[in-house]
Amino acid sequence: QVQLVESGGGLVQAGGSLRLSCAASGRTESDYAMGWFRQPPGKEREFLAAISRTGVATYYEDSVKGRFTISRDNAKNTVHLQMNSLKTEDTAVYYCAADRWERLMEAEYWGKGTLVTVSS
Repeated sequence: QVQLVESGGGLVQAGGSLRLSCAASGRTESDYAMGWFRQPPGKEREFLAAISRTGVATYYEDSVKGRFTISRDNAKNTVHLQMNSLKTEDTAVYYCAADRWERLMEAEYWGKGTLVTVSS
């Protein structure tokens, strides 16, 4: 079992930045690939970024490539999502997830989310 808790959400103006964090507890976080997803108001959940167990490999959805950066610190059991040049359409609840790399899109472990609101 892995418990995930997101933090770092809030209200930010368009063009600004936020850094989200996901703290893992329970089974060692470094056993899993980690991912960030979001669910905008009234829309389906969508994938944003993933990072391998060691942090060597990363993968991004096209709409956030170059603006968002995923990273992890296995010593601290945390994963981060640095979000720059935020747009109003980035407003969403952001979730982190953990599972094997090939299962990440349908991950077994999810946090409860943190709300990001980008104002114009």
